[in-house]
Amino acid sequence: MSTIQPSSRSDRQLDRQRMLHVGAPNVGDRKRFNQLVDEIFERRWFTNNGCVVQELESQLKDYLGVKHCIAVCNATVGLQLACHALDLSGQVIVPSFTFAATPHAAQWEGLTPIFADIDPKTHSISPESISEKITAETSAIMGVHVWGIPCDTEAIAQIASDHKLAVIYDAAHAFGSCHQGKMIGNFGNCEVFSFHATKFFNTFEGGAIATNDDELAERLQLMRNFGFAGMDEVIHLGTNAKMPEICAAMGLSLLPMLDEIQSANRYKHSLYQAHLETVDGIRFLTYDHVEKTNWQYVVIEIDAQRRGETRDQVMQRLHENNVRARRYFFPGCHRMEPYRSQPFNQDLVLPHTETACQQVICLPTGSDIDEQDIERVCNIIRQY
Repeated sequence: MSTIQPSSRSDRQLDRQRMLHVGAPNVGDRKRFNQLVDEIFERRWFTNNGCVVQELESQLKDYLGVKHCIAVCNATVGLQLACHALDLSGQVIVPSFTFAATPHAAQWEGLTPIFADIDPKTHSISPESISEKITAETSAIMGVHVWGIPCDTEAIAQIASDHKLAVIYDAAHAFGSCHQGKMIGNFGNCEVFSFHATKFFNTFEGGAIATNDDELAERLQLMRNFGFAGMDEVIHLGTNAKMPEICAAMGLSLLPMLDEIQSANRYKHSLYQAHLETVDGIRFLTYDHVEKTNWQYVVIEIDAQRRGETRDQVMQRLHENNVRARRYFFPGCHRMEPYRSQPFNQDLVLPHTETACQQVICLPTGSDIDEQDIERVCNIIRQY
């Protein structure tokens, strides 16, 4: 069992009805963080590609095994930069089963998100559905490694090659995960990570773009800082996508602890499975036990016909007992605005996406959850 312990509270053993959340933040070495912050104040260099951001980028490149890692203020802006730097136009194929930021980033850049269905076993975008959605206006595929489970990158690469399309991966869930022996970050034209507070690796708020393309990396580095190539020398269209120093300090204090956090996540996932895998009407989303993954999400599907109650009924009962389980990604992006009002989405049917949106629930995990908390959650689910 991991040595990572939940947040300390003097009344923890008495207060077993405290609120439990999905995505409680992981916290790194506080002493190291405070040291870095003190140094930031001493230098009076708070942003604009300071030495802490540069050190974080260097360590991330080594961790991921990529040529370039460009730190940004958040993953949504990272996706927008990627779309712009790749000079995309027309349509981009995306899964509907994703956080709204994925299609929003494309739409914000003047592109049209075309929604594809998912593989029901992995919840990642279906290569077969991608192929069905390609038109003369398609310029890119934007896959999402949902739950940190890699997309079928080989099939997507073949489709992209056949149709001369760019490939961007939204890797918001997938930092620390591997695919065929390579770290996520090495696939497609580029991959965009989220370092939001709820993610496996966080910098309070932030993100990064990983790529092995030298020219693309150069454009991204220019674009995140208004197109500046030097003092008073603007040579490219750009915006403000910089990560501040204090966010990078959080990342540097957390990065050395990721193996320990991953081990703790895996152990807690195994506890949930031990309690619930024999309960009728519940299916666990499975992770590859050979490939490295971050085990950040405990995902179950509720089969209402077999169980006799819906996912939403289970979730309501959990909420009534101070357990903030979450349904993801309800109701599906093609059912949200501004997309559902678009004529080509009004009659769109994505059967595997629709099923997942009605069945998926994420259970609380992370560094603030202990064995008794997990048992409490599972007892509530089994009570019906």
